[in-house]
Amino acid sequence: MAIPQQQIRNFSIIAHIDHGKSTLADRLLQYTGAVDARNMREQTLDTMDLERERGITIKSVAARLDYRARDGQDYVLNLIDTPGHVDFSYEVSRSLAACEGALLLVDAAQGVEAQTLAHAYRAIEQDLEIIPVINKVDLPSADVESTRRQIEDVVGLDASEAVLASAKSGLGTQDVLEAIVKRVPPPRGDRARPARALIFDAKYDPYRGVVTYVRVVDGRLQKDQRVMLMSNGERYEISELGFMTPEIRPAEALEAGEVGYLICGIKTLATVNIGDTVTDALRPAEAPLPGYKEILPVVFCGMYPAGTTDIQELRDALDKLHLNDASFRYQADNSDALGLGFRLGFLGLLHMEIVQERLEREFDLTLVTTVPNVEYHAYLTDGQMKVVQSASQMPEPARIDRVEEPYIEVEIITPTEYLSPVIELCKKKRGLHVRVDYLDARRCLAVYQMPLAEIVLDFYDKLKTYSRGYASLEYHMIGYREGDLVKLDILLNGEPVDALSTVVFRGSAEWVGRTLASKLRKLIPRQQFEVAIQAAIGNRILVRETVKALRKNVTAKCYGGDITRKRKLLEKQKEGKRRMKQVGSVEVPQEAFMALLQVGDEGR
Repeated sequence: MAIPQQQIRNFSIIAHIDHGKSTLADRLLQYTGAVDARNMREQTLDTMDLERERGITIKSVAARLDYRARDGQDYVLNLIDTPGHVDFSYEVSRSLAACEGALLLVDAAQGVEAQTLAHAYRAIEQDLEIIPVINKVDLPSADVESTRRQIEDVVGLDASEAVLASAKSGLGTQDVLEAIVKRVPPPRGDRARPARALIFDAKYDPYRGVVTYVRVVDGRLQKDQRVMLMSNGERYEISELGFMTPEIRPAEALEAGEVGYLICGIKTLATVNIGDTVTDALRPAEAPLPGYKEILPVVFCGMYPAGTTDIQELRDALDKLHLNDASFRYQADNSDALGLGFRLGFLGLLHMEIVQERLEREFDLTLVTTVPNVEYHAYLTDGQMKVVQSASQMPEPARIDRVEEPYIEVEIITPTEYLSPVIELCKKKRGLHVRVDYLDARRCLAVYQMPLAEIVLDFYDKLKTYSRGYASLEYHMIGYREGDLVKLDILLNGEPVDALSTVVFRGSAEWVGRTLASKLRKLIPRQQFEVAIQAAIGNRILVRETVKALRKNVTAKCYGGDITRKRKLLEKQKEGKRRMKQVGSVEVPQEAFMALLQVGDEGR
């Protein structure tokens, strides 16, 4: 029997990292009996090994909860658990589009953090009902009143009716459920109209094809129904549909307002787009749903298979993973040093790490990854603009009029005693001071504008070090600005290695070149001939390091006698090494390509 729309609630949990989203989701699952005690474990909705190892949520997961309220009425609550890290904000925005309300979870001991603010603004933009929940109220360091004031002053929400909870002990779980039932509006939509369902996620199953996760907005979807994807007109028959509890549970139909999954025997990955609309093939809807705003990657790197024959396997793996994570981009690439591969774009460095690790684990690939970089705009003397996603694409210096780099506005929330080192770090990274706001007596918000390239590698780690782990970070793009940027080439025996080239700020080029050359000298194994490592800008050599040749003692048999005999043998050896240098190639290990990642600020 279909559940009336008035008894359905679709909600999400949004919060900063480690404020207790996954633990609260566990308590809600436990309280409503969605997962029995035998199958219950910590972070039930974090199903990937990577999520459990790192203790973070990477993928949004939906779960259907059946709840009987205090007034005796039965409700269906569709929970969508979301990530907290800045790199997965796209997952959060997709999840919020499938909801009418959100629980804004704030740690009573730590207060409002940078990501709390970012997620709250995203939910306000989508016109959701936001319920503040103050978590961890049973901690000795909890300060409920201060947290309540911060929610009102910083986020701008009324926190007088904020729910007090402890996700770990289960305190306040029923109050959270009652607040969802009373304050989150039921889904809007007309069950009499032609079916329209929004695809908010998908995954590839090797046995059943593409599994799509949908939020039904209008009408009804049922088993054996013919459906159409509105973006490309492809038609399929629904072989199975149902709910996630969080285990998949087949059903006969999905009504407007419900969240569930569809299996339609879709074999080709290219036909499914996240944000597409599914409609009835025989009675199609007039217009598709708005879908999602396209998100642009900000960090780029090259990925190449360690075995040159694995290029097709890598292509298939990227196709399948892109279905499950639509926020990264990829295109075919070719490198002189590494052969055929792909150029990938990500939302941040953690996103890049996660995608690489998922490719290696889930698809059993061995990958060589180049140094991550950002997208530059090179304006040429003839008026053209060239997009530069890797250093090898940078035009010759004589053809360049100016180079622009992406700038971001960084919001850092930190305890006041760590403000000075945080400001010092931002200055080192070419940051421009905007303002500092004091949130209360103990915490402040520092706002800086800086080049994205400066925070890509180690800014987050350094921020945590300088603030003893207490600072939190959020950033957003503000456009492109002109910068004094140059291409730094790394030459091995006079030959440039395109995979090791990088675009750097001119003021730090020599220092970066010296640091990188000295690291490469330790990483490149000794050959039968001398290897010269040079860092250069155009034709100007900045730095040189040398890997000495392996030498055999050819004069060992010469006991005494004329010195010319020894000289003759040494000259012969030198000539042989010179010939070998002309025809020999230097094997560059994977560690050498990652050496740029360890080029920190120390000693600058």
